[in-house]
Parts: sequence; structure tokens; C-alpha cells
Amino acid sequence: MSLESFTGKESPSLSTADVVIIGGCGRVGLPLGIALASRGMLSVTLYDIDATAVDKVNNGTMPFAEEGAAKPLREAVDEGRLRATTDAASVATAENLVVVVGTPVDEHLNPDLGAVPRALERCADHLSDGQLIMLRSTVHPGVTALTERLLERLGKNVDVAFCPERIAEGKAMTELFELPQLVAARSDRAGDRAEKFFRTLTDRIIRMEPEEAELAKLFANTWRYIKFATANQFWMMANDSGLDFERIRKAITFEYPRAADMPGPGFAAGPCLLKDTLQLAAFTGNNFVLGHTAMLINEGLPLYLVSRMERRFTLAETRVGVLGMGFKAGSDDVRESLSFKLRRILNAKARETLCTDPYVSDPRFTELSEVLRRADVLVIATPHAEYRNLETDKPVVDLWGITGRGVKA
Repeated sequence: MSLESFTGKESPSLSTADVVIIGGCGRVGLPLGIALASRGMLSVTLYDIDATAVDKVNNGTMPFAEEGAAKPLREAVDEGRLRATTDAASVATAENLVVVVGTPVDEHLNPDLGAVPRALERCADHLSDGQLIMLRSTVHPGVTALTERLLERLGKNVDVAFCPERIAEGKAMTELFELPQLVAARSDRAGDRAEKFFRTLTDRIIRMEPEEAELAKLFANTWRYIKFATANQFWMMANDSGLDFERIRKAITFEYPRAADMPGPGFAAGPCLLKDTLQLAAFTGNNFVLGHTAMLINEGLPLYLVSRMERRFTLAETRVGVLGMGFKAGSDDVRESLSFKLRRILNAKARETLCTDPYVSDPRFTELSEVLRRADVLVIATPHAEYRNLETDKPVVDLWGITGRGVKA
């Protein structure tokens, strides 16, 4: 649907881009832009306030690691199908806008409901009647309605849809094309326009109401978080009894479909799981006992790990090497990584704490070879593949079980 047919007016200024992604140089927006450009959208504009990331993208360089994204980014930039900008006026150049901004919790662990509306307010002067605004960030229930009311107060005659991202970091360039896309809108017209847009990537579209889709995304992330907490609690139970939980888990899951999805233990971290569980807790008036319990278990795991180490080692005389600072294997993303919480606890208790990560550049970190040489005890905090075959005679605390030495601590 053209803007001319929507408004009854010509809109020649909006013909220069197929889509503008607000927050387009981040870990969600950039893979989406690359995917759209690779699927035939002739002009994709990424609007972002991070000037450093914008410069990298315009030079055809990924500002972060994402498997399979580097080559199509270079091609899209070289062919003029994708560009990045810090100019808010760019949002006036396209019929389709996708909003991808962080939706954090505040210092009191309350959801920040204003993140998406603020992003639109920053560029409100450049919004035009007839545009389709698709919210892609994970949001607290009601933020879509809040955004609709904001745009109405601003006098903008636009369509709004909520189309949440569902990708796992590191798998975006396959999952954007393979996973079903949720499309939610208040009106059939907005829903039809958003569905047509996302059919550029996938034919698997699920139509919902906005509030249903908002809860669907929060339920999905919180479900994963609770599963990880359950596995971590089971691990603590086995560990406190001197038993190897991984042996028990393998016995449970072997050719037994009702337990096949039981995860192993490990740090449940990153920018989504805890945050979205907190959002769901706030939505229920903090009457979410299961969610709060999961937070206590997962966030308390670094402290439990150190308390177990204190039983085995005199930490005040021990140099501890922390292997892996990213929040997940193979990633350079350190957002909400529990490795940093582990480091803070060890800094208060150990003689020295040495941290390393093959993907994360930080002047405070030490090369792996140096950590292996100097540390008295090693803790695998992130299960990077590089740590699977460690050659060391030092004690290794491996709650992930990637070294094959068991998961006792």
C-alpha cells in the first residue's frame, strides 16, 4: 500500500527508502536490515544515535560479532542497498519504519515503559501521515497502546503494529528467515501492511492482538529463564550431595522424550532473560513467585559457586582464573553477563582474579596463556569452544561440563 493511497496525497519525499530501522545498528536492528537488503529491498536505512557504529556499518564492517552477517553487509553497502545515519530526518524517507531500541529496567528494577515512546518522540517532527510503524523491541504489556496514544496526541495519522523479534544472538541470519513471525495490530489494515512487510523474510506469519503478542514474547523468554533456574537448582542439590548432576541429567534425558528439553546448569544471563522476567513480575504487581524464585537461583549462582570454592581452596591465598566474560558461548556480548558478578565476588575474596575471553577486548583482561600459567584454580564462566580441550594440570571448576570432567564444584 502506497502512502498516496493511504492519505490521498502525493508523498514524493518518502520514496527514497523502502524501510528505516530506528536503532538500526544494534544487535537486533542491524541483522534485520541486512536480511531485508539481502531479500531484495532496494533501500534500507539504519538510523542510530551511536555514531561509531554508524561509521563502521557505512564502511561495511560489523560493529559486533554475528555469524553469517559480515559478507551480506559488505555486499549491501557496496551495492548501495543499505546505509546508516545519525540523522533523525531519515525517518521521513520511508513508508515503513521499524523501531528497535533497548527496553531496560531502571535502577529500582522497574520496567522502563518510556523507551520506545522516547525513541519516537526524538524523531516525531519527521514522522508523516500514512507511515507504518512496527515496534520490534520486547516491551512491557501496554507499551504498544501507549505508543498509539502518543502518536495520536502528536497528531500523526499512522498505522502501528507490534512485531517482536524472536532471534537468538549469533543465529539471526538463519532464524530471521526460518522462525514464524508474530504480527499484532489493532486494525486489519495495520496488520495486513505489517504482514506484507515481513513476508519479505518468511511466509510463516502468526496474527495476534497487540497485548497477546506482548505477553507471548515475555512468556517465551521467562519460560527459558525458569527452565535454566530449575536445572541450576537441580545441579546445586546434586552438587551438595557430592554427585555429578550431568550423569543424572544424561540418564534422565536418554531416549526419554518427556525430559528431553532439560538443560544443563550454567549462568543464565544476557540482556533479555532477567529483564523480561522482571517485566512480567511488574505486570503481575510483583505477584510472580515462580519468576522471583528463578531470579534468586540464577542471580545467586555466582555466589553459590564461590561459596563451594571456599570449601576446597583458601581463596585469600589463591589466584583464580575466570575463563569467559561474554554472556554466552561464542559471543562478544557482555551485557548482563554473570561472569562480571563472579569477578566482583572473587575480587573480594581471592588473592587475585585473572579474567580472559577470546571474543571480548578489554584492557583489564589477560591472555589465556598467561591465565593458565599464573592461576592456581580455573573457573569456566562462559562455555566457549576454546575451553573444551584445556591443557592444564590446575583444578578446573566447570559447571557447564564442557571439559568432560563432570560438573561438580
